[in-house]
Amino acid sequence: MKVALFGWTIGPIFYDSMKRLLEILHLHDTEIHVHAPFLDFLKQELKIDSGRITQFSSYRDLNEVDFFLSIGGDGTFLEAITFVRDSGIPMVGINSGRLGFLADIAQAELEFSMEQLFAGKFILQPRSLLKLENEFGLFSDFPYALNEFTVHKQDSSQMITVHVEVGGDLLNSYWADGLIVSTPTGTTAYSLSVGGPIITPGSANFVIAPIAPHNLAVRPVVISDHEEVTIWVEGRGGRYMASLDSRSAPFGTDMIWKISKSDFIINVLKFENQSFYETLRKKLLWGADRRN
Repeated sequence: MKVALFGWTIGPIFYDSMKRLLEILHLHDTEIHVHAPFLDFLKQELKIDSGRITQFSSYRDLNEVDFFLSIGGDGTFLEAITFVRDSGIPMVGINSGRLGFLADIAQAELEFSMEQLFAGKFILQPRSLLKLENEFGLFSDFPYALNEFTVHKQDSSQMITVHVEVGGDLLNSYWADGLIVSTPTGTTAYSLSVGGPIITPGSANFVIAPIAPHNLAVRPVVISDHEEVTIWVEGRGGRYMASLDSRSAPFGTDMIWKISKSDFIINVLKFENQSFYETLRKKLLWGADRRN
């Protein structure tokens, strides 16, 4: 079995768990491939023996990898998507910090989860992505997002106008600080923070949510992900920012963005003891009462 490990750094609280993870993989005679910067960090900080470990630097290096483990938080997981791409390699999110919906294997559950992995006690949960198109080639290296695409103002003192068409019909012209187009996976991320609804991962939808709209009657809208969304922006400054998951780039008024559903999915590995609704309750503290 070949396993790839992706990350950047981890805190001291996770050092022992990281060492134990590598021990478990070695005990199962696993071929271990580690992201080059992460391997440098592990050798320097954890003094690991890298004699049986190889490194990778690009998605082109991931030939015949069986599982891709992301070590960190949700941001690390989103960066890991740019390595996995359309390969279909199952992804596992291991949380070395606190809150995580994608990196949802907690430190205390790590050893048990690895036992389930090697025992084959898991399912693959397909997650849809959105595809971004524009005539200037921004984000062209990997124009896909697992969470969301966002346009927002660059000048903090001025609102912008975001025009949105859905399937060729005008939805609205938003006076706001920006706008988010989210996948179902992204509805527990930025979209949630601006009042967007939570949608289960298997839903075939996008959520269009304005950021700080001037009109209080404006609310997030849920649409079918079979529709194409077109966006263009106007404002006094003429310079704006676009974000595709964890990647950002500036753009101007003459930019037209087209968002559609990607033609491939990401396989997220889930274990038998994991439930999306249980994750919601735990991460968002639903039903929690401080008096208890």
